[in-house]
Amino acid sequence: MTFCTEDATPETPAPILLDLRREAQAQQPDLSALPPLSEPERQMAIRTWRGRMVNEHISAQVWAGLVHSLMRAGAPPAALAELPKAIADELRHAEQCAGVVLALGGVPVAPLPALEPVPLHEEVAPIEGAVRNVISVGCMSETIAVSIIRAEHAELDDGPLATLLGEILADEVSHARFGWRSLGLLMPRLDAAARARTSRYLVDAFAHQVQHEVPRLPRGGVIRPELGQAGVCDGGFARSLFVDTIQTVIVPGLTQAGLDAQAAWDEAKAETAAVFNR
Repeated sequence: MTFCTEDATPETPAPILLDLRREAQAQQPDLSALPPLSEPERQMAIRTWRGRMVNEHISAQVWAGLVHSLMRAGAPPAALAELPKAIADELRHAEQCAGVVLALGGVPVAPLPALEPVPLHEEVAPIEGAVRNVISVGCMSETIAVSIIRAEHAELDDGPLATLLGEILADEVSHARFGWRSLGLLMPRLDAAARARTSRYLVDAFAHQVQHEVPRLPRGGVIRPELGQAGVCDGGFARSLFVDTIQTVIVPGLTQAGLDAQAAWDEAKAETAAVFNR
């Protein structure tokens, strides 16, 4: 999912460690052609890729949670068939990121923050809850991930990291398309009242994206091109791209699906304005 990030810092100690040292051995790229980095820059790159490793592993858990939500709703097979591949993709991405950590001289071990289960939204019908989850995971998170990873990939010269990001980008494009296709399959099953409630839900969904993603896009000033070649991106640019993706891709897509997305985004943006100033 969204990629420009450094190590996530849990608010409470996490008792579970994600240890991908063994998997990283098989995924370790040859980074000998990378430009020289200072020691602080190398450590920044390690933190970035280790944070990505954790995020990708968590994404697999999120996709796994969608299986229960969609099957509980009696979703059609076309809305279920790609879930196992998405889970496997995210686990492979975590291993690939671990390989980069190892190649940079880091240790691909990190605490896993506590992860809340994908909500069932039991206050509404199962199909309505499934629509909410498809929107949050596929139409929002994965679409944002595609935009940011595509921008990062465009900045890389030909080399192992460009190849790796290209592979991950192709998977994330597939995941986002799955989300939008599933929304198209499920929305006709919602009546007018359910559509109205879903439009109201979008306020919380957009606010969650801001609260979850923006702090992971640190504004650290302009980075050297050499550091960019190690996969570290400009957090300020990524924040701008995050907002642009919501306004030019996600809001129009949800509007076309029959939801009042613009009003929801305007409200969520006002509620979370302070997050962008941190």
